[in-house]
Parts: sequence; C-alpha cells; structure tokens
Amino acid sequence: MTSEEKTKSLDKIIRIAEKARSEGKKIVTTNGSFDIFHFGHVKMLEESKKQGDVLIVGVNSDQSVREYKNKPGRPINPENARAGVVAAVEAVDFVFLFDETTPNRWIEILKPDVHCNSGEYGHPEEWVEYGSAAKNGGRCHAVERDNDGLSTTEIVEKIKEYC
Repeated sequence: MTSEEKTKSLDKIIRIAEKARSEGKKIVTTNGSFDIFHFGHVKMLEESKKQGDVLIVGVNSDQSVREYKNKPGRPINPENARAGVVAAVEAVDFVFLFDETTPNRWIEILKPDVHCNSGEYGHPEEWVEYGSAAKNGGRCHAVERDNDGLSTTEIVEKIKEYC
C-alpha cells in the first residue's frame, strides 16, 4: 500500500479497527507529531508494530501541535507531509490526523489492545493516555528510547547552532 492509501479519516480508521478486531487481530496504536522525522521515530514504530497485528498511528494536526507544544514555529513540517512520512514506514498499517492535544478521545473509540509510547515519558501509568487505554481493557507499552540526541527538539537546537 502507498502512503496515500494508508492515510485515512478517523471514521474509516474506526471501521478498519472494528473489522480487524472481528478477524481476531490485535490492534496497536501510537501517536505523535513526528515533526522532523528521525531514526528514533522509526524504532518507535517498528517496536510498536511488534506488539500486535495492525498498527494505527495518530498524527497530531498542525493545530494540535501548536496547542500542546507551545513553541514558536512548530510544527516545522505541515500535517499532511508528516502523516505521509509516517505512512511510508513499512511497519505502519494506517495513519490518521487528529486535532486534540491528547489521544484520549480516539483511544477510547478505537479500543486498542495495546497503546505504545516512548519510555522517555515515564512509566505507562504516568501517561496521559493510560486511563483511556485501560478503560477498555487495553494495556500500555513503553518503547525504550535508545536514540540519544535524536528528538525533534534536540535536532532543531543543533541546527540553530549552525545557523
């Protein structure tokens, strides 16, 4: 499937998840802004995919990034470009954009078996999305970060040093 074919509306993602669940497949979700895509993102997506059968990735819309990052100039890349890059990763099955500052609403709708996030955000019980995943019997999985110096913020800071 092409990256364009993998990118869907939330309504279509809901139907895809329901169908996959009816076929006995394990649904895995993760999310992020994926602003300056780097190897840490690839590792995160690949590890997330190992947790189940269908990996669905929520990408924060431009509006959402501006609200939750609260950093001037972010996002650097527009939402459709960010979603397209994420969708191009082989481990990713489907991608959608969301406007909220947290993934809680759509996690409660999709009811993933596993929701993944980076271990840099602490223990899963500390995550903002933990309650939404657990509410429907899902579990949270922390993907350990082994990519020092590879975060969008750190990359932006390095670029500023050279400009």
